[in-house]
Amino acid sequence: MEADTVRVTARISGMVQGVGFRYWTARKADELMLTGTVRNAPDGSVELVAEGSVERVERFTSWLNSPQAPGRVENVDFQVSEATGEFDDFRIVG
Repeated sequence: MEADTVRVTARISGMVQGVGFRYWTARKADELMLTGTVRNAPDGSVELVAEGSVERVERFTSWLNSPQAPGRVENVDFQVSEATGEFDDFRIVG
């Protein structure tokens, strides 16, 4: 694991279920070579955990807040913390 590796834990709300959001989020994470998971939450939001370099995680969170993200994102609440290295790839779960 690289020294500048971080973890972002996010909850994305808006119209983000049933619109391919998890699929396109996983594709974007793969493109940025991030590892982690994305899942639908019972309250209609989407939860994700992603790990990678600071620069790539920043690009990912910027994309989540942009018009390029699928559906209609109303809010992205996220926290950045130290990466754990627990993921081998990025996958859709749940």
